[in-house]
Amino acid sequence: MRRLAILLLLVGLFASGGAAAGTARDAGGRSAAATAVVPVAGTTCRAFPADNYWNTDIRSLAVHPRSAAWLSHMSTGRNLHPDFGPSYGDGPNYGIPITVVGRFHRKVRVRFDYAAESDRVRYPFGRDTRIEGGRNSAGDKHAIVVNRYRCRLFETWNTRVRSGHWRAGSGAVWSLRSNQLRPDGWTSADAAGLPILPGLLRWNEVKAGWVGHAIRFTTDVTSRHYLWPARHDAGSTDSWDYPPMGARFRMRASFDASAFSPRARVVITAMKNYGLVLADNGSPWYFTGEQNRNWPPALVEELKRIPASAFEAVDTSSLG
Repeated sequence: MRRLAILLLLVGLFASGGAAAGTARDAGGRSAAATAVVPVAGTTCRAFPADNYWNTDIRSLAVHPRSAAWLSHMSTGRNLHPDFGPSYGDGPNYGIPITVVGRFHRKVRVRFDYAAESDRVRYPFGRDTRIEGGRNSAGDKHAIVVNRYRCRLFETWNTRVRSGHWRAGSGAVWSLRSNQLRPDGWTSADAAGLPILPGLLRWNEVKAGWVGHAIRFTTDVTSRHYLWPARHDAGSTDSWDYPPMGARFRMRASFDASAFSPRARVVITAMKNYGLVLADNGSPWYFTGEQNRNWPPALVEELKRIPASAFEAVDTSSLG
């Protein structure tokens, strides 16, 4: 009888095209279907478990006691800058590309400049590996590769290949099914010792209408400290009045997004619910997305209207 009742309920749902009364909803009133996890494009892998730091809703967290001090050193008079989108013919489109490989992709040895803090395993790199800015870039040259069969993530920084030999500044390997962190004090492909992939804004999730994670961003001057789950710093001052790696910033709930387009509001909602994570030194308030030729230029321009003054630092000590 119980099985029959369940089948009848499912039939009723399909017939009505909707959800049954009492469907679980999040704090913002969205149904479970509306907040469904969008996997990395080309895979069935989500960017880490649902209870991972990057995927944790921070709306209920208190403002950090040092919020005002940190923001006073972060150029809050400017707007945010999406560090992705079209390049209008000037080289590859902006953003950090994601390469997806299969089960049997060939793996190669990579020599690291910072070998002591790198995962010295073989990486699934080859002619298909996409590098941020292109292989001749003078920039960070991040490479992000996901093995779609094992949901395993490989990330490198300052990635180069010459005559078939691969080198990188540093490299890290992650299981997308685990919350395991790097050893304390170790860098990764990012200054904070964190994975890059879960903080990238991805086109397939914005298009789907839900971004359920925090977004990676940079600022120019940071302290020589870091907050969990960051494992490493790249600061230039010992003062706690400057933001440390791993600091998390949330858009205030009062920010009025009514003048923005629906897709821009998807990003703004993520900034209110999940916030921004400080993960590297760079231009103030540059937030990172994947390299994808489908980013609408109008959306990228619209996101440049978000003011840095709309953010506050939150106290994430209860998450560690």
